[in-house]
Amino acid sequence: MSFWEGVITILGLALITVLTRGFFLLPEREVPIPAWLREALRHAPLAALVAVVVPEIVMTQGRLISTWQDPRLFAAAAGALWFWRQRGILGTIVCGTAVLLVLRLGLGW
Repeated sequence: MSFWEGVITILGLALITVLTRGFFLLPEREVPIPAWLREALRHAPLAALVAVVVPEIVMTQGRLISTWQDPRLFAAAAGALWFWRQRGILGTIVCGTAVLLVLRLGLGW
């Protein structure tokens, strides 16, 4: 790729990024969004988080875990239980991390 092709590519990608990320910020008036789409977008951050976290819990090196003695399963369960009971994010993180550390360092899982 020549220098000018690289410059054009970078400028094109920058323009696409500005347009897609600023789509809702650029208009002077609010863009009307259907209620069903607004409701769906409300759940998008949770769906993205689940898509990142769940494979990390149930897979190792691209394969499903083959044993129940994986500390990630117990740490995720403990964190989920904490959140279900207390509704606190910090406590959920601390609880899950504590269980993970105890099982990894204490039991050597």
